[in-house]
Amino acid sequence: MSVQQNREIVEKMWLALSKMDWETMKSCMHPDIHYRDVPSDDPGAHGPDNCVRRLQIAFRHLSKQEQETHHLVAEGDVVFLDHTETWTFTSGETASHNFATMHEIRDGLIYRWSDYWDMQKFVGQFPVWFLEEMMQASAGDFSD
Repeated sequence: MSVQQNREIVEKMWLALSKMDWETMKSCMHPDIHYRDVPSDDPGAHGPDNCVRRLQIAFRHLSKQEQETHHLVAEGDVVFLDHTETWTFTSGETASHNFATMHEIRDGLIYRWSDYWDMQKFVGQFPVWFLEEMMQASAGDFSD
């Protein structure tokens, strides 16, 4: 795949995420994808279905997820995304934070997805009710 095609698959996946279009997201993912939030202690999710299941644990409590891309850089099979995500919760509160995301492409699909972010700064903006919901989830909720 070309560098441009690698950029395009990453852009397609993130656009699908902002629309919460789970099927399109999965179509961008390699069958062996591993997605993880690097600052988190959990092992991350393997496979498109588990990646989406992991995202849905939080996203089912959002009315909107918006992204602003600051930089998108591709070299070979690696695409780096510097962006800001703004989450609007179903109760109206918002949280906004910067992320650095590394994607590794294999066979034209996203094979590795690693998000780097300041957990304390982002989670510190979450409403208490949402944190209580998230504390009920475990890695078993998004793994086979």
